[in-house]
Amino acid sequence: MAVAGAVALGIAAWVEYGLGDVPCGLCLWERWPWRVLVGLGLLAALLRGQGARAMLWLAVPVMLAACGLSAVHVGVEHGWWPSPLPECRAPVFHPGTFAERLAAMPMRPSKPCDAPTYLVGALPLSMAAMDGLCAAGVLAVIAYCLSRGRKRGRR
Repeated sequence: MAVAGAVALGIAAWVEYGLGDVPCGLCLWERWPWRVLVGLGLLAALLRGQGARAMLWLAVPVMLAACGLSAVHVGVEHGWWPSPLPECRAPVFHPGTFAERLAAMPMRPSKPCDAPTYLVGALPLSMAAMDGLCAAGVLAVIAYCLSRGRKRGRR
């Protein structure tokens, strides 16, 4: 679990810092379940046995949340619904002096949440969609591990 979370966060960091793509507000929210997964994975490695199994169970809702966040983001990208985050909307300019407007501007420009980032040109999957697929894959592996442990416990 820790490795899967670290890989997901590493790819996001590489796209942001290596390729220079600015993440949107939803992109930043989508990173949180992976951070939690890293923590749960590290705890599972330390606890072993029933403690590790408890961390697996805690990872299930975390990965479901990752899938849900990804689905929301993909829907925003396709225009199926507006973004729930205010920072994803067009900026509102307030009257005032030029200095006041400059002071109100963010330090770093944000990317609109409805502008998808594609890593592979021929693949029509945005990073948000790939995030959801990866989260679903990790969830499937967790479910498999939990089912194996249940079968082992019955014998």
